[in-house]
Amino acid sequence: MPRFNPEPAFTHGSAEKTAVLLVNLGTPDAATPAAVRRYLAQFLADPRVVEIPKPIWWLILHGIILRVRPAKSAAKYGTVWTDEGSPLKVHTERQAKLLRGWLAKTAAEQGGRDVEVAYAMRYGNPSIASQLDSLKAKGASRILVLPLYPQSAASTTASTYDAVGAWFVKCRNPPELRFVKHFHDDAAYINALKQSVLDDWARNHHGNRPDVLVMSFHGLPRYTLDKGDPYHCECHKTGRLLAEALGLEKSQYRVTFQSRFGRAEWLKPYTSAVLEALGKATTERVDVVCPGFPADCLETLEEMAMEGRETFEHAGGAAYHYIPCLNERDDWISALGSLALRHLQGWPLAAVIDPHTLARAKTQGLE
Repeated sequence: MPRFNPEPAFTHGSAEKTAVLLVNLGTPDAATPAAVRRYLAQFLADPRVVEIPKPIWWLILHGIILRVRPAKSAAKYGTVWTDEGSPLKVHTERQAKLLRGWLAKTAAEQGGRDVEVAYAMRYGNPSIASQLDSLKAKGASRILVLPLYPQSAASTTASTYDAVGAWFVKCRNPPELRFVKHFHDDAAYINALKQSVLDDWARNHHGNRPDVLVMSFHGLPRYTLDKGDPYHCECHKTGRLLAEALGLEKSQYRVTFQSRFGRAEWLKPYTSAVLEALGKATTERVDVVCPGFPADCLETLEEMAMEGRETFEHAGGAAYHYIPCLNERDDWISALGSLALRHLQGWPLAAVIDPHTLARAKTQGLE
């Protein structure tokens, strides 16, 4: 096997390009047991995701989990699958297209160059390696990798770094690389979350607020916090900033963690336990928002919008409402664009992107 991958054909005088690669977690190619099995085999084999000694985990994964879970998960995917495919893939693809348009307008405002934008999945398709190959073939010599995880974790952000690094070491002529680690407290991201909640309340509840707003983040095993993972703290900071932006008192919101897997202790409080407790307290109305998910997916559309409702109502709660993720909202695409621009500083999108330029773009409707 050759040590390095073949390089794309080189043409003298061709302009070097700057690119942004959005990365999301991943999704199976279809809502079938076979497709889900392939996806889970890749996902759960990542030592960043499951930190159990490999020989033991291999037996559990292949002897039990991949025999039992794919059919159950495929049935759940089937409840949210669309004609275009997985909701996560659909939304991420649209976000990439919209971000490219936003950056193109900003570059045109400054007389600068266009920016290539692509998206990849850490697990599943399109893979990070295939998209980096594609960007390199298009002449991208500078690539910003932007994981769509607002809160950084070893199992998500760091795993993305691993995949990019594995591709990088096989390049004979590697591009310049930059990474976005997190944006859990980014002002534009928090503002987009705030506005999405306010818009939903105005649209569906005449501006009336719920008794409790549950902010549900994806869970991780408790040991990740003990070992120094920043995720737990960053989730709580996002929750606090969003609550402050909405003018909520501490009694009016909860920060919780969902999607627990296995028997080990995970980050608490568990979303399901909080919803059950609120239901037993006969809470009149609970709204649920998932700030850690910039795009709707199985964990939001099935677990929160469907299973969460069942848990709350079965326990005695009255009204339950799920607030959609940011998806393709204009303010979210603007926040994503501003985030990318900050990390593209010094690369020739244009000479310099400064606050005055962003202010002009805003005034002229480019943000």
